[in-house]
Amino acid sequence: MLNKAFSFLRRFGRQPVEPAGPQVGALPYTIVDGQLVVLLITSRGRGKWIFPKGGLMDGKTPWDTAAHEAWEEAGVEGDIDHEPIGSYWLPVTEERPAPIEVKLYPLRVARQREDWKERGQRYRHWAVLPEAKRLITHEGLADVAVALAQRELGSGRHHDTPSVAITE
Repeated sequence: MLNKAFSFLRRFGRQPVEPAGPQVGALPYTIVDGQLVVLLITSRGRGKWIFPKGGLMDGKTPWDTAAHEAWEEAGVEGDIDHEPIGSYWLPVTEERPAPIEVKLYPLRVARQREDWKERGQRYRHWAVLPEAKRLITHEGLADVAVALAQRELGSGRHHDTPSVAITE
């Protein structure tokens, strides 16, 4: 019901007020030729490059909520960590009267769909870390991707073959 109200308001040019409280997100990634590659999506309101995120869902753990957001917003699924890799803060805007913390859970992508729920509302783009750092404008968001790269590439856990076929 709330999503229908948001859609109605969006059609008439007014952005809905974002729910207060913490949010969670997925940081979709894979390893290709020894490099961390992350999946960015555009936000619906301003078209900024972000990672899938949303408010906590009733009856779901934070990581399950993050995985659900990745499925709806980016059409990807895979293995999600049960511990966040880091967090960043969403700033105050017209739709967001107070800053909101977003905790990000790494999601090693195993499957990518060409058709997904929010396909017509967002773009998605696989990017190596230097490119992702240039595209991301939210303060602190790129730092979380850097922390993931340090964890994944510094631990010897990576493989030189991609876990998912990267397509645009």
